[in-house]
Amino acid sequence: MQDFDDDPLFSELLKEPRQHQLLGLLGELSGATWRFHAEPKFSAQAVQYQLNDLAWLDCEDPSQNTDAARRLVEFVLSYVGKYRLAASVHLDATEAGYAELQRQHEALKLSEQRYRDLSGSLQLRVDEQVATIKKTQQQLYDSARLRSVGQLAAGVAHEINNPIGFISSNLTVAQEYLGELVEKLPADQRDDFLIGDFAHLLQESSVGASRVAAIVADLKTFSNINQEPYQNCNIDALLATVIRLIQAEFDSSVAIDWVQGDVQLLLGYPAHLSQAFFNVLVNAAQAVNDGGKVTVRSRSLEGGGIEVIIYDSGPGMSPEIVERVFEPFFTTRDVGAGSGLGLTVARDVALAHRGNIQLESVVGEGTRVRLVLRGVTA
Repeated sequence: MQDFDDDPLFSELLKEPRQHQLLGLLGELSGATWRFHAEPKFSAQAVQYQLNDLAWLDCEDPSQNTDAARRLVEFVLSYVGKYRLAASVHLDATEAGYAELQRQHEALKLSEQRYRDLSGSLQLRVDEQVATIKKTQQQLYDSARLRSVGQLAAGVAHEINNPIGFISSNLTVAQEYLGELVEKLPADQRDDFLIGDFAHLLQESSVGASRVAAIVADLKTFSNINQEPYQNCNIDALLATVIRLIQAEFDSSVAIDWVQGDVQLLLGYPAHLSQAFFNVLVNAAQAVNDGGKVTVRSRSLEGGGIEVIIYDSGPGMSPEIVERVFEPFFTTRDVGAGSGLGLTVARDVALAHRGNIQLESVVGEGTRVRLVLRGVTA
């Protein structure tokens, strides 16, 4: 539609079909034939719109009042012009409203994207917080478990140490009495097999009692009984205790080659360090339980810190499994056979002691775990 501010043409104000219709109505009113001309013509009346001559009107019958007909046509054109003006204003308002809606739509899309980004950021923060809470819960669980082990060890030490002392003492005395009794028996009444077997039973019982006492002592060391939260730790002493526990658990069926490196003392948490060594060594021992060897190396590092390397000659692990070994609750063992937290706890202990843990494994060649510990900050 032509803008109402422009000077319209007669054909724009009044389309050709409407022109014929208007001329027909004039003819019905007057009984004569009327015509519109695009150019001035003698005896034709100029039809004006907004002071502009748009067309010329004449009639075949000279007696007709051409001036009145012209004024009627101009009257019609004035209302057509008003309609065009109203339509143009409405169109401009509609287009302006549409443009505003488009602007608001774009603003809404931008706002929606910002909310999506914010939602994603919040979700990431929530996930991080959930992971932190889970990690804290696991640390609390591990700490509670260590305290439980410590309480158990204390109870074991209290309840077993005294009876074991009596048993060891009585077995020693019984061995002495056996020698005296043998000397007093006549030679023809001695049963050498019975006497030898009885002496062997006493000796085995004495060794077993000593082993029980050693296990109780190791448990006390392992669980940090009666010790400060952190202190100077003898890593080789902790490793020795853990190795004895592993050999006791596996009934000495696992060969462990331990090379001590005369390491310096390390400021840390003895119970946590023992837990880390125990977790790694248990995995190594389980890997070679059907044969093979576990090797343990410890040494001091230049610039401070201690390195502990635990290697097993077991079946090794695939790269896909190696990528996930430090994930909480990930385990390759049967349901109920493992919690999947051993290496996760070992990693957290290493980090808590300003260190790290690295694991390398090749299928068919075994697994190597390297722990670097630099000690806690006092």
